[in-house]
Amino acid sequence: MAKSTKKESTPIEPGETSLLSRFSPSRQHKIAFGVLLVLLSIALAVSFVSYFVNGKFDQSELNDFANRNSHVQNWLGKFGAFLSDFFIYKGFGVASFLFVRLLFITGAYLVLDMSVSKLKKTWFWDIFVIIILSILFGFFGDFLPELGGVIGYEMNLFSQDYIGKSGTLLALIFGIVIYLIFKIKISPDKIKGFFESAKAEAKTDLASQNDTNSTAYILEEFAVDEPEEAKDSLMTSPNKKDFESDEEDLGEITLKPISQFEINKQDLKPTISTASELSLEPAKKEPDGLEENPPQENGFVIEKVEEEDIIEENLAARLVSDFGEFDPTLDLSNFKFPTIDLLKEYSSGGITINQAELEENKNNIVETLRNYKIEIAQIKATVGPSVTLYEIVPEAGIRISKIKSLEDDIALSLSALGIRIIAPIPGKGTIGIEVPNKNPSMVSMKSVIGSAKFQEAEMELPIALGKTISNETFVVDLAKMPHLLMAGATGQGKSVGLNAVLTSLLYKKHPAEVKFVLVDPKKVELTLFNKIERHYLAKLPDVEEAIITDNSKVITTLNSLCVEMDHRYSLLKDAMVRNIKEYNEKFRQRKLNPEAGHRFLPYIVLVVDEFADLIMTAGKEVETPIARLAQLARAIGIHLIIATQRPSVNVITGMIKANFPARIAFRVTSKIDSRTILDSGGADQLIGRGDLLYTNGNDLVRVQCAFVDTPEVEKITEFIGSQKAYATAYLLPEFVGEDSGITLDMDISERDSLFRDAAEVIVTAQQGSASLIQRKLKLGYNRAGRLIDQLEAAGIVGPFEGSKARSVNIPDLVALEHFFNNEKNN
Repeated sequence: MAKSTKKESTPIEPGETSLLSRFSPSRQHKIAFGVLLVLLSIALAVSFVSYFVNGKFDQSELNDFANRNSHVQNWLGKFGAFLSDFFIYKGFGVASFLFVRLLFITGAYLVLDMSVSKLKKTWFWDIFVIIILSILFGFFGDFLPELGGVIGYEMNLFSQDYIGKSGTLLALIFGIVIYLIFKIKISPDKIKGFFESAKAEAKTDLASQNDTNSTAYILEEFAVDEPEEAKDSLMTSPNKKDFESDEEDLGEITLKPISQFEINKQDLKPTISTASELSLEPAKKEPDGLEENPPQENGFVIEKVEEEDIIEENLAARLVSDFGEFDPTLDLSNFKFPTIDLLKEYSSGGITINQAELEENKNNIVETLRNYKIEIAQIKATVGPSVTLYEIVPEAGIRISKIKSLEDDIALSLSALGIRIIAPIPGKGTIGIEVPNKNPSMVSMKSVIGSAKFQEAEMELPIALGKTISNETFVVDLAKMPHLLMAGATGQGKSVGLNAVLTSLLYKKHPAEVKFVLVDPKKVELTLFNKIERHYLAKLPDVEEAIITDNSKVITTLNSLCVEMDHRYSLLKDAMVRNIKEYNEKFRQRKLNPEAGHRFLPYIVLVVDEFADLIMTAGKEVETPIARLAQLARAIGIHLIIATQRPSVNVITGMIKANFPARIAFRVTSKIDSRTILDSGGADQLIGRGDLLYTNGNDLVRVQCAFVDTPEVEKITEFIGSQKAYATAYLLPEFVGEDSGITLDMDISERDSLFRDAAEVIVTAQQGSASLIQRKLKLGYNRAGRLIDQLEAAGIVGPFEGSKARSVNIPDLVALEHFFNNEKNN
């Protein structure tokens, strides 16, 4: 009170009053300046946050601050980029965010007309923390300069030059301790008092509420822990400002005995009642037999958190992060694909354009059509390896069917074999006339394999067939066909086409990604691929040679592929995927457990060189598994390539055609064969020697098949076969057929009552047939058939041999009687 009176009574001279009024800001000035500081703090915050998002894009534009054409990405424009670079990068780093707080608080004090003198300590301690944090983050300035800024980094280096890193850390720790003691006011006594007060409150009783010593103790503790609230509740003088500024007076007031009588006990009632509530609760036993803590430690609660379940996806992700994705090629990690130098270049200059020949053919076509009063508005020639395409645009009013009917007349005028008219060309408003070249160019496999279209093809099973009329490499994906049917007359290029298909896959796919099942009834076409048996071929477990040349083993192999197909579908079902690509991708991501039977599934390509021979010898036994594979095997990566030189309806049946949308037709001898293989004509007009038509259910594409000779295939197979291989070929699952008679009626008690009579009839006639038993014993066909099966199971007659009668293994009735006696003794 004395101080305030003294201040108010201080005389002020008239000159001084005018001077103060001139320089002291008015209320409006304070509000305006405060609002400016608040908005500046918000602008700093926006620019600082934007610096960490877009700062690296604005570094190069800071030097062109005056250039209006330069653009920055800071949310506050060039001014924000300059401020953030100045404070964060060149200043104090992340600690510069405290400037936002200081400016905002200062502006708020000015707007609310609060005393700014109270902010002295706030400014001092915040700047102190800015310096400490900047030096602390300066340790990371080498790779994150934004954390400490240039000032923090240089101050850190300066201190390290004199006291080293350890000394710098110790100095920073000392600075943090200073801040905790003088700003936060944390002291050992206060920490100790906090724990002692908790103990004392737990031990107090309801009867000690009126005790003076207890009240004074609680008051003292309350005053130490909550200095600001204690000041407000204990203050009786109206001069509150002087009381807040004098910290020593607070200690004296709280320690005076008179203050015990001036305190309203109702203010302390909530604290005491809380302590009593804690002490009055009876202790309860836990259900698991563990007792609670004593009453003084009742605030300590132990909570058991249940363990979280492990998610399989996280385990797979962790395996991928630790070991990487599964690589099926690791077993043959050093495998080298065959080089393109192994292939022979047959034509050095590419396609040779004979201008005179083109002009002559053009004139002949125009003259022939003009003779039939067909005028041409435009004609264009496209030269291919073996065929030249002449595209003509007829005059208005000309019927296309009229030009189509002149096919033979045009061929006569050109003196050429294999004229083919496309009326009209799909996708174009022209009519095409394909005329063979007099000097056709050979398409080498080297030019096709080395083309960018094949090398850069993003396909699962790319096949380079050859080149089109426009001299473009023709590449198709076997996985999308999904099966291929090839047909053509003898000597027209089917075997070369098969070699081109296999060569394409050898140049593109690793042995772990594709396997071949080769069926070669001719025994000489595919024998060269024996050298890559342990790399690329698949076979049955009990077969010596992987290439199947015996027709009797083809049925077992096809049925084995059906078993493999069913097993793969089971794996896809367990993995909850729809096709082999998704399955292998999931297996690479280590989301499928090999211990559950999952494995990487390679593509399997079945190649049959002569399908007609199989149909003639085995018939339905071959057609049924072929049709089943063609219908179902696409999704699990089994693809079929079937070639035949007899495209008749009894070989290429409706069931086969329905499941082979992709077809290749080499030259055939009749229009009927062309319609059988392609469902349209055109194959009978090809010129042979690799000239083919390809369709995949839509348009026909004429392609000159790439030529790969036997020495080239031999070099490729030797190159692959000389490298490290798997232990064996890819083993197909074993197929157990239904061998009639071997597993039937093995129990003697289940034999027919006429079994002995039937055996005597068969042995007497030495002819094992069901019709003989029917006639002699006057039985029906079903019972006679069961008797034959029982006789076969007993070993009296041999197995079924088609239309021939079964062989009889017992020569006469004496031997038969001896046979029955031995059965009784056994």
